[in-house]
Amino acid sequence: MSLRLTTRDFLLNAFAGESMAHMRYLIFADVAEKEKFQNVSRLFKAIAFAEFVHARNHYEKLKNYKEDFKVASGTPGGPGNTSKNLELGIMGEEYEVNEMYPTYMEVAKFQGEKAAELSFKWAYEAEKIHAQLYREAKNYVDRKEDWPLKGKVWICPVCGHTYVDNEPPEKCPICGVSKEKYIGF
Repeated sequence: MSLRLTTRDFLLNAFAGESMAHMRYLIFADVAEKEKFQNVSRLFKAIAFAEFVHARNHYEKLKNYKEDFKVASGTPGGPGNTSKNLELGIMGEEYEVNEMYPTYMEVAKFQGEKAAELSFKWAYEAEKIHAQLYREAKNYVDRKEDWPLKGKVWICPVCGHTYVDNEPPEKCPICGVSKEKYIGF
């Protein structure tokens, strides 16, 4: 069964947006490292991996699609110093949480596209955490301090859940994967 048009377009747009976020955050990690914000750099690298997970999940739902496509995916642009890059990250994550994913989930649900709905939900839940972590890190960077990371930034390779601590959670609260699968940064 092929995807319904609107859900397919939303998957394509989400794939493009998450792919751009992945690359943008890797670039931001380099800037943070050069500015001596090593923990913020690790945060950007970890969340870049979570964005890759989201992009992969969305892309896998398009396996029966065989056409060239154009996407409409916005991104807050104009990279700068680490403070500005964190602000751009917050803007992007909040857009996904407040506008993009709620709409995409509702349309996928309405169209009966359960796999797409789940992919959108997993990303939505992780993006809420990303926005909060970026806000927290920005508060430190704006005081010219590195984010005081205790432990690691853990990413669930199935859904992109992001967790900060010495150990990952016993079970992912979003998708249920066991702690042994988490990847630490």
